[in-house]
Amino acid sequence: MKVNKLAMLTDFYELTMGNGYLLSGKMDQIVCFDMFFRKVPDDGGFAIMAGLDQIIRYLKDLKFEKEDIAFLREKAIFDEKFYDYLENFKFSCDVWAMPEGTPIFPNEPIFVVTGPVIQAQLIETVVLLTLNHQSLIATKANRIVRAAQGRAVMEFGSRRAHGYDGAVLGARAAFIGGCIGTSCTVVEQIFGIPAMGTMAHSWIQMYDSEYEAFKTYGSVYPDNCTLLVDTYNVLKSGVPNAIKVFKEVVVPLGFRPKGIRIDSGDITYLSKEARKMLDDAGFEDCKIVASNSLDEYIIRDIIIQGAKVDTFGVGERLITSKSEPVFGGVYKLSAVQKDGEWVPKMKLSENISKTTIPGFKQVWRLFDRTTGKAISDLITHHEEVVDDSGAYTIFDPEQTWKQKTIENFIAKPLLIPVFKNGECVYETPTLQEIQAFCMKQIETLWEEALRFENPHGYYVDLSQKLWDCRDRLRKSMSSI
Repeated sequence: MKVNKLAMLTDFYELTMGNGYLLSGKMDQIVCFDMFFRKVPDDGGFAIMAGLDQIIRYLKDLKFEKEDIAFLREKAIFDEKFYDYLENFKFSCDVWAMPEGTPIFPNEPIFVVTGPVIQAQLIETVVLLTLNHQSLIATKANRIVRAAQGRAVMEFGSRRAHGYDGAVLGARAAFIGGCIGTSCTVVEQIFGIPAMGTMAHSWIQMYDSEYEAFKTYGSVYPDNCTLLVDTYNVLKSGVPNAIKVFKEVVVPLGFRPKGIRIDSGDITYLSKEARKMLDDAGFEDCKIVASNSLDEYIIRDIIIQGAKVDTFGVGERLITSKSEPVFGGVYKLSAVQKDGEWVPKMKLSENISKTTIPGFKQVWRLFDRTTGKAISDLITHHEEVVDDSGAYTIFDPEQTWKQKTIENFIAKPLLIPVFKNGECVYETPTLQEIQAFCMKQIETLWEEALRFENPHGYYVDLSQKLWDCRDRLRKSMSSI
């Protein structure tokens, strides 16, 4: 789907509200919307921001085509002035966002929009679906990459993804999370992420024997020979036939074999035995690739059990984040401008986790100057500046008696300008730069926050001014 056709990819109530704002004279009311999420997938310690580049492209080209207006006219529920507005639509909002690859935490704004309410409301659907999807897959991919403990991970899931964009943008997000490549060819064409792969079981079945299939492949691709050894029997035929072809075809042509792939069976046992056979045959440099419905828990366990795997190909459980396939980010009104001042707005709920944080905000990450490790995140009013020249007291926003005074720290703002008056002011890094940034930022987190089970809770605190603002608003709204 072309980016400029995404204008109509919006929940219909965004349009009904837009028409209502126009007719009630509120279309130019300046507001602030935040996107944030409430829970880390898989009960992990953090998530990863991804998808911003696609939002930038969407906002740059956002417009309604003549056929869009004609379609809406057929519904005959909007005022003619609203059709005129859409026909001449031009995005003019300001946008702040956390850079892709940033570790992110629940309840803090990761994407902020200020501008006319009719515009800020209209983009909600695409903002949510884009950032929710890619942040989910980047987060899952990074869990799998960390489980692999330095071994390479390839994304192999395009055939099981949820649609075309799920495959393509999922592979992009997986790369941000740390994968080295993808099985999806078009992803390399679009994003430059290396497309990888050799053969399927059908290749072996096409020939009269496994040996003939391997020999043919080795003759065609002697410089990149990785053979799939589990079509019939890994240890009795697959690995022995691979070794035979390596010796008879690949090496005489002046190359070394790249590897074997095991796609079924007990990966731990088979990889150990295959490693012995390859080493005994003089192919200590031949890599072993494992695939077959892997995830971070399986990979972690087989490594603990001593599996001799060099590279993992991970498919459906990565590209769909099968264990928890919903990221759950939301987009909420947080402030309305009146006479040039921001009036904070808050959604109140009996469920504390659904009570929003009011106001136009900034997020700061506080780093220990000595270790470089992240201490906590701090949400403030947008205009507040965190003084890191002395001591600063942080506290739990709900259990306020939990306080900690920190010293010798550096405070860095996380929300950076992306659009100003509808014009993009941000230069998107390359995907390789985003991936490197992501890995570097994860290194600033304590090991305890990286655990898969019961990770240490990372604190996201409120400044005293913001906490006081929320408390006053909560008390005033409770009396309504």
